[in-house]
Amino acid sequence: MFPHIEYLEWFEGRPDVAMYDLGSSDLRSVTEEQERPSTVPPALEGRSDPPVGATLEMQIAGEYGVDPECVLVTAGASHANFLAIATALDADPESERAEDERLRALVEKPGYEPHRRTPEPSAPRSIASSARDDYRLVPERVEKALTPDTHLVTVTNRHNPSGRLAERETLAAVADHARDYDARLLVDEVYAPFVTDAQARADGPLGGPTAAGIEDAVITGSLTKFLGLGDLRIGWLIADADFVERAREVAHHVPSVADVSRAYGMRAFHHSEDLLADQRAMLAENSALLAEFIAERDDVEGFVADGSTFAFLEPTAVDTDDLVERAWENGLLLAPGRFFEDDARVRVSLGRAPTDMDAALRVLASLLDAPDSSKS
Repeated sequence: MFPHIEYLEWFEGRPDVAMYDLGSSDLRSVTEEQERPSTVPPALEGRSDPPVGATLEMQIAGEYGVDPECVLVTAGASHANFLAIATALDADPESERAEDERLRALVEKPGYEPHRRTPEPSAPRSIASSARDDYRLVPERVEKALTPDTHLVTVTNRHNPSGRLAERETLAAVADHARDYDARLLVDEVYAPFVTDAQARADGPLGGPTAAGIEDAVITGSLTKFLGLGDLRIGWLIADADFVERAREVAHHVPSVADVSRAYGMRAFHHSEDLLADQRAMLAENSALLAEFIAERDDVEGFVADGSTFAFLEPTAVDTDDLVERAWENGLLLAPGRFFEDDARVRVSLGRAPTDMDAALRVLASLLDAPDSSKS
C-alpha cells in the first residue's frame, strides 16, 4: 500500500559511516564521540527545566502565536507530515467517497521525495507541479495547476533542495488559491529558522517566517534541523483546532511521543534564545563557506540563498552519478539530485562544524578536479 521512499532508504545509515558529510542538513556542531545518542543531548546538558505547569504544547503555541489546541506534538517532522497528509486527504471520517473518486495532491517540483510518495495511498493522482521559477515559489503557478479534485498543496520553506526562502505574503497567496478549490496548504517549515541574525524576525517562530495562522494552512516543524536535536524526535503540526483534533485521532494509529523526549523538548524551548544564538553563528559560517566554494568554481552552477547552509548544484564537467559514487568511495556523502527530480544536480549541505565542512569541501573540490571524472 505504501510506496518505497528511495531517498530515505538510500540515505539511512550513511551519515554514521561517512568520513565527510555533505549530505546531512541538520546543524550539529559535535565531535565524533558525540555523534552517538547520549542520555542527555550535549546542548541541553546542565540546563534547567521550565517551571512546573508548562507543557510542550504551550511552549510551541507561544512561539508561533497560536492557541495550544492548535498544536499537535509529533515524533519528528516526518511524523507530522504524515499526519497532516493523512488528515487533509481524509478529513471527514464519516465520508462515503465513491470508489472512482480520486483525490489529488499537488506537490512542488523539484521537491522532497517523501512529500510526493506519502500521499499516494490516499491520492493516487498525487502529482509534482513546477510551482517555482528559479526555485522561487510562484503563487500563480500553483493556481494554474489546481483542479476541483485537489485536496492538498504541499511546499517547503526554505525550499528543499534549493534553500530559497518564501515570505509569509507569498505563502498566504498560495493558501488563498488553494482555498478557492477547498484545498489545504501544507508548509513544511523545518528549514524556516535557517536565517542569519540580520534576517531573523523578532516575532517569528525560532526567528524564521511561518504560515501558521493563515486560514486553512497546516505547518510542520521540528527541533531536528536548525537546533540539531534529532535524537529527541520532537516535531509538531500546527493548524486550526478542528484539523488538529482530527489529526490527533489519526495519530492513534501510529506510535506516540516518548515522555523523555517531551521533557528535553521543553528544556530546549526554555533555553531557545541561547541555543538559537549558537546555531546562528554556525549557520553564518557554514553558509559563507558554501558560497565561497561555489564562487571559486567555474565548473559548478548554482547559488547559495542568503542564510542557507545547503544548495542544489550542477557540476558541469563531471557526470553527477559518477561524482556521487566516487565521493562515497572516498568517504564523502552527497545527496543525489535524482531524489529531488533533477538527475543533473546534487544537494550539498553543510550541517556539521565549520572545520569539518571545510575539510569536506576540499575533498569535493579534489573529486571535481580529478581527470578521470570528465563527461564523455
